[in-house]
Amino acid sequence: MFLAVSVLAGLLVSGLAVPFTALLGSGAKMAVSALDDIPADLETPPQHQRSEVFMADGKLLATFFDENRVYVPLSEISPNMQDAQLAIEDHRFYEHGAIDFQGFGRAFLKTVAGDTQGASTLTQQYVKMVRIEMAVAANDEVARRKADEVSIERKIIEARYAMALEERLTKDQILERYLNIAYYGDGAYGVQAAAKHYFNVDAKNLTLGQSAMLAGLVQNPVALNPTKNLDKAMDRRDVVLNQMVKWGMSTKEDVDAAKAEVTFDPAKVQRTAKGCVSSPYPFLCDYVKRTLLSDKMPSMGKDEQERTNYLNRGGLQIHTLIDPAAQASAEAAVASMVAPTDPVLANTVLIQPSTGLIVAMAQSRPVMGDDKGKGESYYNYNVEKGMGGIEGFQAGSTFKPFILASALSQGMTPDKTYDAPGTMQFKGSTFKNCTGPFKFNQDWTPQNQFKKGYGVIDMMAASRNSVNTYFIQLERDTGICAGIDMAKNAGVKLADGKDLRTMQDIPSFVLGVADVTPLSMAEAYATFANRGVHCDPIILKSVTARDGKEVAVPSANCKQTIPKEVADGVNHILKSVALQGTGRPAALRDGRDEAGKTGTTNSAAAVWYAGYTPEMAGVAMIAIDKTNDYYKTHRKSVDGVRVKGGRLNGSGGGDAGKIWRPAMKSALEGKPKTKFTAPSKKILEGERVAVPSTRGMGMEEARRTLEAAGFSTAKRYVYSDSREGAYLGVDAGKTAKKFSTIYLRISKGPKPQPKPTAPPSTPATQAPPAAPATIAPPANPNR
Repeated sequence: MFLAVSVLAGLLVSGLAVPFTALLGSGAKMAVSALDDIPADLETPPQHQRSEVFMADGKLLATFFDENRVYVPLSEISPNMQDAQLAIEDHRFYEHGAIDFQGFGRAFLKTVAGDTQGASTLTQQYVKMVRIEMAVAANDEVARRKADEVSIERKIIEARYAMALEERLTKDQILERYLNIAYYGDGAYGVQAAAKHYFNVDAKNLTLGQSAMLAGLVQNPVALNPTKNLDKAMDRRDVVLNQMVKWGMSTKEDVDAAKAEVTFDPAKVQRTAKGCVSSPYPFLCDYVKRTLLSDKMPSMGKDEQERTNYLNRGGLQIHTLIDPAAQASAEAAVASMVAPTDPVLANTVLIQPSTGLIVAMAQSRPVMGDDKGKGESYYNYNVEKGMGGIEGFQAGSTFKPFILASALSQGMTPDKTYDAPGTMQFKGSTFKNCTGPFKFNQDWTPQNQFKKGYGVIDMMAASRNSVNTYFIQLERDTGICAGIDMAKNAGVKLADGKDLRTMQDIPSFVLGVADVTPLSMAEAYATFANRGVHCDPIILKSVTARDGKEVAVPSANCKQTIPKEVADGVNHILKSVALQGTGRPAALRDGRDEAGKTGTTNSAAAVWYAGYTPEMAGVAMIAIDKTNDYYKTHRKSVDGVRVKGGRLNGSGGGDAGKIWRPAMKSALEGKPKTKFTAPSKKILEGERVAVPSTRGMGMEEARRTLEAAGFSTAKRYVYSDSREGAYLGVDAGKTAKKFSTIYLRISKGPKPQPKPTAPPSTPATQAPPAAPATIAPPANPNR
């Protein structure tokens, strides 16, 4: 055996110039026949490091890692730690080469006996750790077992690689890498993470006793874990300290003092939270993570697996734009209204219109977990399915502004009128989808709230009162598809990821029957606030790799998607909604220009308020939780449900507004009070177009002709010499405002003659008034 070891050592010294199989007899090949194929140098990729995510104020939001490691240079590692590790692992490290042949022979003999521990140099140990980490990174379990198996082949491979490494790296570089790759137990990889974990100090500040304890853990980090086996860890610490005295790395007096001190205090253990579950804002954190792993981040890798590996191993410094003060206020606003265990869900999202920055994103179930009894959840109710959300929510009348925008873009003006009865039948009406007109043949009789009729009203009044029958007629005349495309341009997305145009044949689109997300609705209203410039929602400010290079992050991609004069017109109309209409309960009333729109779905299954100023846009929503047992026995409505903040009344402004207002007030604190841009004359007054001639036509033919030209028609009854009910023609000149209402004059018959009145009589002579009577003073009232 001694001879075999000597031969192997000679081969290693000579650089393995002669193949192993040519020198070893058949009885001594011992599974090394393939070693000729091993490269002479070991690839040493950067060590895995944890990635950290920070909020806008620099506070830590979350960490992601496979191995909790923070790489530090040797200059930032305490000399105590360096000496302690060398004393217990390889005290002659700076004296011998890559192989300590005395130790190598001893290790060879132990391996034959089935024990691979001991006698490897620090460089060989580092090689072993690298091989294991590379196998783990490649998800190669076979390679991982080979890197840790009890075999002579493994020892020889490590020795061969160690020689190559010491040709390429200095001793200091190898020691630095060793101290950063070693596992120190309890989830701490590398000396910096271990120092923080066990003692809450940096590696450069480790004391003699602390260094000795850490150095001793490497031998068996599980069995010697001080959080579970303190006595064993302290015994091992003392062994290390004794070795330091033995090898002249410390004095007996210093070692005795170190033994006397309380090296480890369990109360100082710092648990590094992994992932989003333990983050202060887990769902916001989850949105950050999903953004990093999405196709929007090709700079992180070609597919999700590569991006996940980079996040968990790349040592990235990820800076977000999350404002913790605004987020805390938004969460407080939601929590004050709806508790996690209430049978409804509440959400709010705030976006900065000019940048697309997600300022806050909060929900009534803020704790990530699976304890439904405590109101925990793994769903982010603000986002689409692909980003961790659910099937979305109907947004009710908050969809009406998209039809407003479509109408204004086509030339209609805010004074566009329709007769808006309390209920209205639309069976047989002609609507327009994305391919052209189609007749709607379903029996559909939508109604206004409380079936209230409003008579002939304009766009302003219809918006202030959220009149359904007005807006369905407006959608009928401007096109469902045009409204859908306007919503898409603003940023609205279906929660399931499908194209919004899949709803082009549904006239109730204007009433908000699409399942959307609060985030995309906030995004859309931010587009109006930004005068038609749409910005993608963003949450990442920067990502920096461990080498200091910037990793590209998604931009807001701000583009003009809605004509600015159209957005100005929508803002003008919705400003009156916020201050004079259904939005009044939610209004800020702090001197700012503000606009907004309420939304209540059928049966009040969800209530919304979407509001904005030029500086901030946001939505708040309260909706039934379809999975809650409460709705097995109760009407599927939020109306009348008692929640933490009181009994809900099914009102967007009154219920959701109680979340929106305080969240917005906090986010706007210190922001300027910018005014909306006034709408242009063209938006307010429209343009005049030719009125088609209806000379010689009957009433129905005239009506069809005028409506085909884009005008609305209404009957106007007037007195005339013609018989009652006779059609008298149109009440219009050669030109009229585009899309305006042209009145069809209908005879009421001759004007009735006034009834004759009797001639006035001669007034009687009046006697002069009598002198006033003397008035007695009032009696004293009873007490």
